[in-house]
Amino acid sequence: MDDWQLTTPVALLIFNRPDTTEQVFESIRQAQPSQLLVIADGPRGDRPGEAEKCAATRQIIDRVDWDCQVIKHYSDINLGCKLRVSSGIDWVFDTVEEAIVLEDDCVPNQSFFRYCQELLTQYRDDPRVMHIAGSNEGIPGQNLHESYYFSRRTHIWGWATWRRAWQTYYDVDIKLWPELKQANKLAELIGNKQEASVKTQVFDLVYENQIDTWDHQWNFACLYHQQSSILPNKNLVSNIGFGHQEATHTINPSSFANLPTEELDFPLIHPQHFQQDVATDDQYFEARQNNQVKSMTHSDEVAEWV
Repeated sequence: MDDWQLTTPVALLIFNRPDTTEQVFESIRQAQPSQLLVIADGPRGDRPGEAEKCAATRQIIDRVDWDCQVIKHYSDINLGCKLRVSSGIDWVFDTVEEAIVLEDDCVPNQSFFRYCQELLTQYRDDPRVMHIAGSNEGIPGQNLHESYYFSRRTHIWGWATWRRAWQTYYDVDIKLWPELKQANKLAELIGNKQEASVKTQVFDLVYENQIDTWDHQWNFACLYHQQSSILPNKNLVSNIGFGHQEATHTINPSSFANLPTEELDFPLIHPQHFQQDVATDDQYFEARQNNQVKSMTHSDEVAEWV
């Protein structure tokens, strides 16, 4: 990998956690992208000391010491997770054609960047694929001799996509949800009735604006438009944000937190057939159910489930 160069733009979402941001930034610094787009939310007025934490986090970005165009999209006011992230990613894809996206608590290994860049090229003009995930949350696919597999899951702990997918499919308000719900087609699209039941509750909360989030909307788009995502057979990203005092949704401890990463081997071994790994998707759903979704009466618990 010594002669490999990262030419794909990297987008980094930051807020008020300089400690976790420092670790993500160090991984980015090692990869040395030629373009770094940074999205930051503003401090909440009712949180003493948050303005200082936001400022300290932003100062980390000023330490870029490699040949890199840094473009900042900082908010002076607090927009919240839903609007800041969605509007920030909108801005990213108004600016560039494709990008690798990292949040301030998702620490990638170095093979993550090459994996994303090569698959962005591989599937750039393939309308069946809308999402490339860097985390498999510890659950590899069925064919371990291949580098990755196709899925209905849109993990967002380090991911990548194209302007053509984001601007075509993403709707932060999921306006198509009532139509899909009334037609009772979600179970058909997912192929798992129990998962469809859980996601119905999730999408209801999102549509009713009871969860301040942006990511379930991306998963809805993938399901509604019958798209596929790509997940690696080795976990390339570790989420270090669970239980952090400044966490938004990853508040509770999780067996998916702080998972170790493995470097992916190159050249990539592509799947022989384009087919979603339904068995692994179902396995993941069961693992998530057993770990987190104990009671669906609280929106914060639902928000953690993707």
